[in-house]
Amino acid sequence: MSLMVEVSERLGAYLEQFSRFERLPGVGDSWVHPLRQGAMQRFTERGFPGTDDEEWRFTSLAPLRGASFQPAAAAAIAPETLEPFRLGEGIGHQLVFVNGRYSEEHSSLGTLPRGVLVGSLRKAIDDRRELVEPHLTRYTDYRENAFAALNTAFLAEGAFVLLPKDSVMEKAIHLLFLSVPDETPAVTHPRILILAEAGSQARLVEDYASVDGNVYFTNSATEVVVGESASIDHYKLQRESHAAFHVATLQFHLGRSASLSTHSISLGGGLTRNDVNAVLDGNGGDLALNGVYVVGGEQHVDHHTVIDHAKPHGTSRELYKGILADHARGVFNGRIIVRPDAQKTDAKQTNRNLLLSENALVNTNPQLEINADDVKCGHGATIGQLDADVLFYLRSRGLDPETARRLLTHGFISDISERIQIDAIRSELEKVLFAKLSPGRQGIV
Repeated sequence: MSLMVEVSERLGAYLEQFSRFERLPGVGDSWVHPLRQGAMQRFTERGFPGTDDEEWRFTSLAPLRGASFQPAAAAAIAPETLEPFRLGEGIGHQLVFVNGRYSEEHSSLGTLPRGVLVGSLRKAIDDRRELVEPHLTRYTDYRENAFAALNTAFLAEGAFVLLPKDSVMEKAIHLLFLSVPDETPAVTHPRILILAEAGSQARLVEDYASVDGNVYFTNSATEVVVGESASIDHYKLQRESHAAFHVATLQFHLGRSASLSTHSISLGGGLTRNDVNAVLDGNGGDLALNGVYVVGGEQHVDHHTVIDHAKPHGTSRELYKGILADHARGVFNGRIIVRPDAQKTDAKQTNRNLLLSENALVNTNPQLEINADDVKCGHGATIGQLDADVLFYLRSRGLDPETARRLLTHGFISDISERIQIDAIRSELEKVLFAKLSPGRQGIV
């Protein structure tokens, strides 16, 4: 079978799924249905990108294209199934989605401040159109992103969060998307819409996890709108099966004097791709874009980020760090754009990578695109291994080789882990890092 025929058949499978999806109750007659149809048309026009696409040059989708995924079936889980995935005392409100479906039974919203809405996106589409319609799909451009188009075509369920003006969330909101695969490889398309109105404050976690090691595909899209002088602390935790495919599109839109810190923690997945885009669309916007990826075995993780300074007096700080063992592969492509009117921009971008194996590989490409003259911008990237002289020094002071490596590796990511304000997320990062550095692992330098 030729590659063109195979790709055509795969696209045909999604078209068939979409045809069945359209016939479900409440889908074809919904106000979002024209959006779905337009997105599906765009997906079939573009198809999955190949390595001839500059944005995908180092990430082959051949394994994804070669798999046949069916929409994930509903699954029942026992309450104790969720225990390993809870994030502890700092969480006050938890929404649980099982195989892409909102589970009211397993969710615990707690007491919400007056006017705050946290719940199912499906319900918000049906009942709160006036809140959802001005924002849904406005920021995530499915015309240029095939996976965003596919997500929008199957847009049905996900999370909706509205933080009204001047509201303050004392405890974090946890959005848990749990995959419970069966014998047939399955796909879900989670969608998240977060609206933070002027002066609001909150901490949010979107969390992707699985209960076993089966093959499946998560294709998520998140839109976060940060209003004037609002402050959001956002986390994306990806701890899925090492046999899973995970593709995510995250779009952040900052208003005047808005503040956003976002942290991407990529630990699981066999093939992971995160497209993270932020637009500072108001004077004085402040953005901290942090990421850490810890991978081993045959894992492949790809981060593409774009920070768009559209208005003056904006500040952005981007720091991504990767630790790669065994035959793992990493890609970082970061771009900072400064528009002609964005004078007084202050932006810095850094990507650093630590290779724990001679077989691990990273491709990194930080970029600046500056169209204004009164700015302060910088970028840099490094790839290296543990310093042999420092290892020797630590061993000469009585530390065994594994402890010395662990100490240096922890130090490498400490400036990111210290910024994580949720203890359970730091613990999850520590657990995966410990596993990558366990004695006897092949490939450790």
